[in-house]
Order: sequence, then C-alpha cells, then structure tokens
Amino acid sequence: MNITFETKSNCTVIHLTGRIDVTNSNDFETALIPILGDHRYSFLINCAELNYISSSGLRVFLLAQKKVMAARGHLFLCCMQPMIREIFDISGLSTIFDIRESEEEVLQQAD
Repeated sequence: MNITFETKSNCTVIHLTGRIDVTNSNDFETALIPILGDHRYSFLINCAELNYISSSGLRVFLLAQKKVMAARGHLFLCCMQPMIREIFDISGLSTIFDIRESEEEVLQQAD
C-alpha cells in the first residue's frame, strides 16, 4: 500500500495504491487519521489504484468517516475499481459514503 496527499481546490486529496489488508491497515490508519484533523472541510480518497481491501481496511474507512463527520466535514470516495465498489456495496458501506465516479466531479463541488 502507498498513500499520498495533496491539496486541490480547498480539498485534501488522498491517493491510495495497492492493497489494504490486515498487514498494513494500521499503517493506513496511522497515516490517514491525523490528516483528517487539519481543519479542512472536504477530503477525497481516490481509489483508482486501490486493488484490494479487507475488512480491516474497511474499518479504517469507517473511522475516517466518523472523524470527518464529527468535525462537520465531508469525506468523498472516488474512482473505485469494480471489485472494490462491489465490496462496499455488499458490506452496505456504499450507503454510508459519498462515492463519486471521478475526482473532477468532487473538486468542482469543493470550489
């Protein structure tokens, strides 16, 4: 797993690459959760290059959503591979998250 951060249009964009599973979900949490406290309103997790997620990775997504909502911010997810989207759908998490097709769609709203 690789995670990078950048700021675009008043939004923190988080790019995920690779797998999030039990071996690295704690690293994902350690990298992600502090960023969500930087007093920004909008966060976008771009999942275009995420090719696997386990239940331990889903737990981190839920923690992130909870932290952003507590700060009255907004967390978007975008560019999910079909297999990743199916995992979110089957687990019922696609109803909890604001999932968009493209990064551009979110950034236009964040302006």
